[in-house]
Amino acid sequence: MILVTGGAGFIGGNFVLNWLADPNAEGIVNLDKLTYAGNLATLDSLKNNERHEFMHGDIGDKELVTKLLKEYKPRAIVNFAAESHVDRSICGPADFVETNIVGTFNLLECAREYWNNLEGNPREEFRFHHVSTDEVYGSLSLTDPAFTEKNSYEPNSPYSASKAASDHLVRAWFHTYGLPVVTTNCSNNYGPYHFPEKLIPLVILNALHSKPLPIYGDGQQIRDWLYVGDHCSAIREVLAKGKLGETYNIGGWNEKANIDVVKTICTILDGLKPRVDGKSYVEQITYVKDRPGHDRRYAIDASKVERDLGWRPAETFDTGIRKTVQWYLDNPIWVDGVVSGSYRDWLQKQYN
Repeated sequence: MILVTGGAGFIGGNFVLNWLADPNAEGIVNLDKLTYAGNLATLDSLKNNERHEFMHGDIGDKELVTKLLKEYKPRAIVNFAAESHVDRSICGPADFVETNIVGTFNLLECAREYWNNLEGNPREEFRFHHVSTDEVYGSLSLTDPAFTEKNSYEPNSPYSASKAASDHLVRAWFHTYGLPVVTTNCSNNYGPYHFPEKLIPLVILNALHSKPLPIYGDGQQIRDWLYVGDHCSAIREVLAKGKLGETYNIGGWNEKANIDVVKTICTILDGLKPRVDGKSYVEQITYVKDRPGHDRRYAIDASKVERDLGWRPAETFDTGIRKTVQWYLDNPIWVDGVVSGSYRDWLQKQYN
């Protein structure tokens, strides 16, 4: 088994589905707190899968994590569990400190105790894979080179600061205690099962519901877009072949300004799901006041992971965004459950 934390969220859920699609892969113990962005409907296809064991709980719960490690004896821990939305971190930073810093500390300590009690091959093979973000590096100008693993940390939001702190803890547990860790810092993910507070799913759903498509500031904030399926394949490569103690930047080689992303989505929807009035969805674009401390540009140099491990994304932005828009059109039940909040009804009944 491997233990996946945050495996009912966007990236974690995609990773679980991707991993278990391989009949030869190990089973997964999936630990998720099921906050607002955790959605068990994402994992519906695994309901009768004996290789998937879901556990509702918090990575900050030492007793629970220790129990899971003792019972399932995982070969690896892949840590996706995190509060991840910048806007929410500005309004309520305490949750980000608690989950991303304190929670990661607890997970590291439980993993260290577990690993120290292993012997032989299980001890040699154990890995702790920490999933992080490019936002820990701060912001780039239009002429700066893309982030490499050697960039200094300059986080600008409560979210990125909390993730930077968790990265430092992981590094320290390797250098101080020898815990066998690897860290990946990814660029902006997009794809299926994305909670609609983030730009791409928000624009798709607002467009289809005839709502404004909100653009912060002038819309020229640049991000490096990574299709979530590519991110999952990169994590598998790093987990399998990554050098202990190393950090690998995972990017899509797709720098796009936010306004260009939104216009691309509008063009795709114009073709796949035209408005009743025949007009373009571009007419729904609305510019709103920029958020505080909004980073201007992120860009990942993913040369290291390609050079050392042979990984490179399979999707271009054009192929990935078209797949993403089509997925939202093809999965109205999942979408309606998220938009209405009904996906949380089961959680309320089960864990009231």
